[in-house]
Amino acid sequence: MKFSAFAVGFVNRRWRRQWHAVWPLGLIALTAAIGGCQSAPPSLGLLQRSYRPDNIFVNQPKLSPALQRVAVLPLAAETAGNDLPEGCAALTPVLWDQLVKAKRFEVVTVDPLRLRGGTGQLSWTGVENLPPDGLAFLRREYGCDGVLFAELTTYRAYAPLAIGWRLKLVDVRTGQVVWATDELFDARRLNVAQAAQRFAEPGWAVPFCRTPNWLALESPSQFGQYSAAALLATLPNR
Repeated sequence: MKFSAFAVGFVNRRWRRQWHAVWPLGLIALTAAIGGCQSAPPSLGLLQRSYRPDNIFVNQPKLSPALQRVAVLPLAAETAGNDLPEGCAALTPVLWDQLVKAKRFEVVTVDPLRLRGGTGQLSWTGVENLPPDGLAFLRREYGCDGVLFAELTTYRAYAPLAIGWRLKLVDVRTGQVVWATDELFDARRLNVAQAAQRFAEPGWAVPFCRTPNWLALESPSQFGQYSAAALLATLPNR
């Protein structure tokens, strides 16, 4: 079918009128979308690889079937001259909650006074040497197959947040280290900040076009949940 020059010109003029009527609306929508995306900082963009703890020691790829119950020692700090004692108080329930959620073994808390009565100290970092019968004492008192030493090495409760964990799982029958880790989670690192956001909001698949959950990077408790969960995820499976 052939169109006359008049018909073609008429169609072109009509298309231009429709375009001029529609393009401002498209521009407004695009501007709003860009403005919404700007609410999330570029540092949390998709190009950043999510942080994965790598300072991990695993003795065996699978947990022993005999390791069913683990006694969790009080969260310890090597020094009391900073915010670490406050951090221990704040993050003890956080660590406990994440251990329960990990579902690797049954967990039981060790009472500090009871621990001092049997070992001479209220807490142990896992770096010091326990008394010769320390593990045997814990096994008798708590009927445990393993002991988890937990130490808080860094605690910065103001933004940018930072939490350092040193954890060690020991078989009470053999004294063998089953699993150990020593990691610092610093929100100044872009991939750490992104991982914390994703933990707080699992559906956060497109970071630069979603409203970020700032509480994940401002709340020591929430940041502690993320960091503890990230470490406990590296425990051997059954």
